[in-house]
Amino acid sequence: MTTERLQLLEDWIKTIFPGKSFDLSPASADASFRRYFRITMEEQSIIAMDAPPQLENCVPFLHAAEVFSSANVHVPAILAKNLIQGFLLLSDLGSTTYLQTLAANPATADKLYGDAIDALIRIQLISQTDVFPEYDAALLGRELDLFPEWYIARHLQVTLDQKQHDNLTAVFSCILENNLAQLKVFVHRDYHSRNLMMTIPNPGIIDFQDAVYGPITYDLVSLFKDAYIHWEEERILDWVIRYWEKARKAGLLVTTDFSDFYRDFEWMGVQRHLKVLGIFARLYHRDHKDAYLKNMPLVMTYLRKACERYRELQPLLTLLDQLEGNQSATRIGYTF
Repeated sequence: MTTERLQLLEDWIKTIFPGKSFDLSPASADASFRRYFRITMEEQSIIAMDAPPQLENCVPFLHAAEVFSSANVHVPAILAKNLIQGFLLLSDLGSTTYLQTLAANPATADKLYGDAIDALIRIQLISQTDVFPEYDAALLGRELDLFPEWYIARHLQVTLDQKQHDNLTAVFSCILENNLAQLKVFVHRDYHSRNLMMTIPNPGIIDFQDAVYGPITYDLVSLFKDAYIHWEEERILDWVIRYWEKARKAGLLVTTDFSDFYRDFEWMGVQRHLKVLGIFARLYHRDHKDAYLKNMPLVMTYLRKACERYRELQPLLTLLDQLEGNQSATRIGYTF
């Protein structure tokens, strides 16, 4: 954040709380251009969001906060807004993420993920069309294209031959066909351990400004095949079963055969993990943020394991093997 923007933020806060002294300290940053600050005054704590208007749009955040709040889940309350300058004041959901708690005490996982499942179902139950943008073929496809553009071409510095390109295109078509056939609900789109906060009630939900209307398994993949924390497949399977049973009981029209639902979950994961590898590569090469490189191996593991299980995804697995061989031979990129 520039000194000029910091001064703008401080000046605006003074107009909201005239005559009050306060301390302003960094709270967190994310992969976008948004930054968060904690305002402390008279034993009160508030979060300030800095979203430079030429780079970020606060309106989707405000809209999603209102929609999700109507589902009776715990999201930040909007206390004040300045859309011209790109500032929001939000209620403070604390500084402890699910990730921090799970890493320190894995025994809490069943309880925390149970709470996260319940909140997710409440969001999904209020789903309807024309509230959020459609997670349609165009958007899902653009996300898939991040993999060849940023991961293969930029990160690995590999140019696909025609056969590899055609095989990847064919696999992308299969993935999209599966994703688009799934039941559509409200999708947070980044529902994972770094965006779930330890609060009362649990979880506090943040970073929802990219919400869409799309495949029902997407947020489950974000939650259980998390790029930032690893769980054994048996535990993931158990948690997905718990979700499926609760969702059916709540009246969501999930598939009646769990094996079909789990296949959809896995195929949705392939889409997300291809996208995430592309995004992590872009964050490094375009935005000079290298912290995400260390998370690539886990994402690649998720991707490869899913590809191993489905015949239609074998061409993608073959390509991953070829890319890994090229990587080892040329010493380009990072070893997975």
